[in-house]
Amino acid sequence: MEVEDLRQHISRSFNADIESLHNSVLTMGGLVEEQLDRAIEALTQRDSALGLQVAHDDVKINRMEVSIDEDCSRILATRAPAAGDLRLIVAIIKAITDLERIGDEAEKIGRLAARLAGVERPTTNYRELRNLARHVKQMIQGTLDAFARLDANGALAVVKEDEVVDEDYESICRQAITFMMEDPRTISRGMDSMWLARSLERIGDHCKNICEYVIYMVHGKDIRYTSVEAIEAEVARAGEAAEAAS
Repeated sequence: MEVEDLRQHISRSFNADIESLHNSVLTMGGLVEEQLDRAIEALTQRDSALGLQVAHDDVKINRMEVSIDEDCSRILATRAPAAGDLRLIVAIIKAITDLERIGDEAEKIGRLAARLAGVERPTTNYRELRNLARHVKQMIQGTLDAFARLDANGALAVVKEDEVVDEDYESICRQAITFMMEDPRTISRGMDSMWLARSLERIGDHCKNICEYVIYMVHGKDIRYTSVEAIEAEVARAGEAAEAAS
């Protein structure tokens, strides 16, 4: 089913409920993105209070997940959606789980930032982590944009970006291990850097998951646990089929 057909079908049935649900997911995504920004700011600015506030505010994301999940359950029970509508609801239920987990990782970064505020930091002031965070933030923005527009190609671009994030994460870990081997006094700092990088890498994974759900919404293809090359080929085939049918 083409994106436009999906949108038209939704509009003909229960547009108000679906639009509200869709907007709620985007609102939740915006809050998650803000949480990550504040967590990284707390880390780089040595702001313990901000780090703790980020950790405390995670409850807002949790409440949004519960609220959206309840709305999905209500729509499933009262509207009995089928076809594209059902795919959309299923994808939203999965997507908010990943958004909540992104919030959990931001909470971890906030708590670590609070603890590290009074600790001697590396001379680079976590430059590598800031670069990784910038890539991850781009993934979040791309994910929310693809979800908002039901853009399979945009979602595919984010899936491919996850490979860059994985490479950055591995580079940070290799560097931290090298420093720890050369100077045991850096072990604590190196472990902290690796934990921070791990949280950021996991955020990238959750963005990738959400984008896979977007592709599922648009083309009805479950491409989880599939290589990037296979996903790219599948999106291209679906796009060609949609063009031929139009």
